[in-house]
Amino acid sequence: MTMYDILTKKKHGEELRAEEIRFFVEGYTAERIPDYQASALMMAICLNGMTAEETAALTDAMAHSGDTVDLSRFGTLSADKHSTGGVGDKTSLIVAPIVAALGGKVTKMSGRGLGHTGGTVDKLESIPGFRTTLSPAEFLEQVETVGMAVIGQSGDLAPADKKLYALRDVTATVDSIPLIASSIMSKKLAAGSQNIVLDVKVGSGAFMKTPEDAVKLAEEMVRIGNMCGRRTAALITDMNAPLGAAVGNAVELQEAVGVLRGEVQGDLRDVCVALATQMLILIFGWEETEAEARVNAVLQDGTALAKMREWVVAQGGDGGYIDDPTRFHRSAHTFTVLSPTDGYIAAMDTEAIGRVAVLLGAGRENKEDTIDHGAGILLCKKSGDAVRKGDPLCVLYTEREYVLPEASSNYVKALSFTFERPAAHPLIYQTLR
Repeated sequence: MTMYDILTKKKHGEELRAEEIRFFVEGYTAERIPDYQASALMMAICLNGMTAEETAALTDAMAHSGDTVDLSRFGTLSADKHSTGGVGDKTSLIVAPIVAALGGKVTKMSGRGLGHTGGTVDKLESIPGFRTTLSPAEFLEQVETVGMAVIGQSGDLAPADKKLYALRDVTATVDSIPLIASSIMSKKLAAGSQNIVLDVKVGSGAFMKTPEDAVKLAEEMVRIGNMCGRRTAALITDMNAPLGAAVGNAVELQEAVGVLRGEVQGDLRDVCVALATQMLILIFGWEETEAEARVNAVLQDGTALAKMREWVVAQGGDGGYIDDPTRFHRSAHTFTVLSPTDGYIAAMDTEAIGRVAVLLGAGRENKEDTIDHGAGILLCKKSGDAVRKGDPLCVLYTEREYVLPEASSNYVKALSFTFERPAAHPLIYQTLR
């Protein structure tokens, strides 16, 4: 078996065997196969696609290219959630305590924000003392006792994916459904959970811009998960506007606590209920109506909120911030952006709004950039809302006072207005199981 033979087969659109895919992944991870041959294979896959069996084999090989997490002690109760990324997406902070409060074992390794999308780890570090790094023993013990743990990506999980993603990023081979799906799912498989719920975002603030493309990606990932022995479900959810009213780090954590306290309703709560419901269906096999009723019950009686506090304290955080979310830090300089016209907000360029948050200091353009946890945006109006000239559209928070004129201008440019109420986008387009 040689890499030349593998390239020739894929160039002609032939199906690769699992042994050939493993040969490539193991060889590239060990640096026996050079970048130019790996690039050629990625381009051939981009042009000719992969069968379901090939994609599952690639995912499995990447998942086993480094460390894997052994969650067998939790049996079928272990669960994980993944979002394809968006603006204002703080669902993990809400869904994990709900599921843990109902007996699931939520084991999540999250990333930091880069570009217009935020990162769960950055948000959690808005709580003084919160530890986003735990030893493997601490991680498993906390999941055993508390029912959940959320940490930064650690160890050497799926190193083949890291290498291949960096290569795809500079060779115009990112936009391939099999390669995107295998990249995401390889990390989920390596992380060990038996039940995986995927939140596939679609719209102006998402990587997938159309529902059709989002469904294709979701179907591929669910298929991979099931073929690799994991119970997997996916929801296609809207990202044509930021999720909830907060974009940033501390402001998003405060809003997440508000949902668990019963003070925040609307799109954020609805998406979290749907995600938690699907996770519980996978774990326990409950009917959808029963699962949703139990989710609403722990939100209403405070059990999920108590679980969040227990989780935060277990990871070294100050539980007083959950008791009194007004303690979350806000940056010193504020600016209220006003509507330039009467009418309705017809559409929001959600990615552009995410870029405004980065400009304010809430995100990173480069991995080395420092986050301002108190920076961000609080939305006063969203798509479909009526506005009068001079009405507040949002409030900006930053320590960089000098960026406020540009940030304000960019925010207004991210909105389009109309004199007629626009049609609403569905919040949840589809559920795949």
